[in-house]
Amino acid sequence: MARVILFNKPFDVLSQFTDSGTEGTTRKTLSEFIDVPKVYAAGRLDKDSEGLLLLTDDGKLQNRIASPKHKMTKTYWVQIEGDADDAALNLLRSGVQLKDGMTRPAKVKRIDEPAGLWPRTPPVRFRKSVPDCWLQITITEGRNRQVRRMTAAVGHPTLRLIRYQIGDWTLDGIESGTWRDA
Repeated sequence: MARVILFNKPFDVLSQFTDSGTEGTTRKTLSEFIDVPKVYAAGRLDKDSEGLLLLTDDGKLQNRIASPKHKMTKTYWVQIEGDADDAALNLLRSGVQLKDGMTRPAKVKRIDEPAGLWPRTPPVRFRKSVPDCWLQITITEGRNRQVRRMTAAVGHPTLRLIRYQIGDWTLDGIESGTWRDA
């Protein structure tokens, strides 16, 4: 039976077990948090994003989770700069034109800051003169930095991005930097 690990990836951690970056730099990787042989990330989550990352030892399952052709839903909690109005939310809902083409329509709603949210290290830099708000965005594709590019395209840069859910798997009960078997 396939093993599936749910990991709450902290900010500033690579979604891989080794760092093949520039010599002399030290970046945190999954190996600092997960000591389980033969599991690999199913998809990716950028270094500056947080939240749910699935790992598995089953290549077919890994493909089903990560491949856009399977349209597995991914839900994000997104803190954006500014207060998004209905026009901006409707643009996200109908699809946004990016340099690499139109996105599929997204499910989008305004939410309060998620309850029990862990502090980010380093914290998001706030500006007193610029408001911010939280959105819940669900997409069915996974282009590189897609949610960040979508919010920027409608005039609201992303300040903090947390993946909350992939398919039926959620972050519920998993502290930042910890993992559990599904």
